[in-house]
Amino acid sequence: MNVLLLCLGNICRSPTAHGVMRSMAAHRELSLRFDSAGTGGWHVGAPPDPRALSAAYKRGYDLSDLRARQLSWADFTRFELILAMDARNLADARASSPPDATAATARFLDFAGIGGDVPDPYLVGGFDEVVTLIERASTAALDRLSNGDLR
Repeated sequence: MNVLLLCLGNICRSPTAHGVMRSMAAHRELSLRFDSAGTGGWHVGAPPDPRALSAAYKRGYDLSDLRARQLSWADFTRFELILAMDARNLADARASSPPDATAATARFLDFAGIGGDVPDPYLVGGFDEVVTLIERASTAALDRLSNGDLR
């Protein structure tokens, strides 16, 4: 199963979720593949924000191999599930979805049973808190995914 994590620029929240989920899935020996993207293209090719790298590293997650990319039409058929970090990026993704899209889409925290948006730490900080929230949500999301639950 392929899961795409989505935020605005793909340098803070979605790469953090990508790194956390792939690490947790590997620890559980789950056959899941993860990627991340942004709805915007400003940071294409850039590594995660240094503050996101640091916050994740302190918790044992290595994001250093990740590079920002922009959401594409192909993502809507390549991935079974697209999880957006907030309502705005979910709406933007759904609005740009091609006619042949097969991926299920949801807000990450809704899918995890928590609800709400993952706050964007880019301008206001809170990177450590974002990692904590993503860890909590990832645990719940992986429980669902391990049972094949995509909706």
